[in-house]
Amino acid sequence: MKKYWWKVLTCTLLFYTVAMAFTGDVPALDILHETIRNLYFHVPMWFGMIVLLTVSLVYSTKYLGSNKIREDRVAVEAANVGVLYGILGLITGSLWAKNTWGAWWVNDAKLNGAAVTMLAYLAYFILRNSFPESQRKAQISAVYNIFAYVLMLVFILILPRLTDSLHPGNGGNPGFNTYDLDNRMRLVFYPAVAGWILLGVWLLELRVRIARLRDEDKETRA
Repeated sequence: MKKYWWKVLTCTLLFYTVAMAFTGDVPALDILHETIRNLYFHVPMWFGMIVLLTVSLVYSTKYLGSNKIREDRVAVEAANVGVLYGILGLITGSLWAKNTWGAWWVNDAKLNGAAVTMLAYLAYFILRNSFPESQRKAQISAVYNIFAYVLMLVFILILPRLTDSLHPGNGGNPGFNTYDLDNRMRLVFYPAVAGWILLGVWLLELRVRIARLRDEDKETRA
């Protein structure tokens, strides 16, 4: 049971998050209204994406120093789950935009930066698949992964703060903490962030295990 406590915690946090997202009290706000409940999904998805892509970066860097294939395995699977979270973040963000800004997509620095980031990581997977030899694939993609991560930092965390943006906390707009994340929502928001990040780690663990078994099966058949 000691090995699985964090998985039990993950399920508990996410059950609490989903239950409170649909039934909990939220502040009455102009424009946002009930869509503020999306805060428990959309923002934690981005936190989870950044954490997972950071893990991918770390293991790509470790691979370049060790040439151990298990480091590359973690790097690519962390990128896979990170991109999944990024796509879910784009979907939940688009739904939110439609109900608050009146369009599924607007010309916003952070939205456009998120789209560019996803394209950069999709290019990472295409690059990997273009090399049949595993060591060369791992080396080239590890170098590109560092480049993609820098793009992510620029387009999601830096550029929106320097230009006009509709997102809270960017382009001179006040952040959620300033005007609408009250104590009721904090009691759900922070557990939601922890829960979605832990779920991402859980998915990463499963994907790494499956990838390792697949590689072992290929070695056995060779």
